[in-house]
Amino acid sequence: MKFHTLLMAVAITVAPVFVSAQRIKLVEGSVSPLKGITELNTEFTYDNVKVGEFSNEEDYIHKKTEDYNKKEAGRGDTWAKSWKSDRAEKFEPKFNQLFTDNSGGISAGKYPSAKYTLIFKTKFIEPGFNVGVWRKNASMDGEAWIVETADKSKVIAKFTVDKAQGRIFGGFDFDTGLRIQEAYADAAKALAKAIRKQL
Repeated sequence: MKFHTLLMAVAITVAPVFVSAQRIKLVEGSVSPLKGITELNTEFTYDNVKVGEFSNEEDYIHKKTEDYNKKEAGRGDTWAKSWKSDRAEKFEPKFNQLFTDNSGGISAGKYPSAKYTLIFKTKFIEPGFNVGVWRKNASMDGEAWIVETADKSKVIAKFTVDKAQGRIFGGFDFDTGLRIQEAYADAAKALAKAIRKQL
């Protein structure tokens, strides 16, 4: 019984590492030009994002805003503002932080003078939910394009990022923005490790 429990614990520990390795895929180019750099400029785009079962993000925002306002006047409008502001206030800083922490010496963030820029293009967001007994992790799909800062039409590498998971240990992720923030953290960590491995 103890041995079975130990095996389960090892499986739980190892599985996320394996899954992370499968989520990141280099689909074009090479990261070799990044060898030796210490700063990487980052930009984020949210064009044509699909959210949950909605093929259009604006439709999702409209529906949620309407539903929340019916329950409590003004609540939906407040939620809609947070949905957009969470990008700059939560998702992007967390991405930069986790990329920096796992890159092995490359600091990611607002570095307009850096030779290269990582453009993270969000394609899909699953907000998930947490209502105590029932919960669903957030997840996110995207693309990471590494380009020359001086001429962003010059792409040196492209990665796809699939099913980055957003969850908080202990299950205290009742806030939608917090769950999605952790999906960006997961993506950044896996991406940084993938790049580091290839340098």
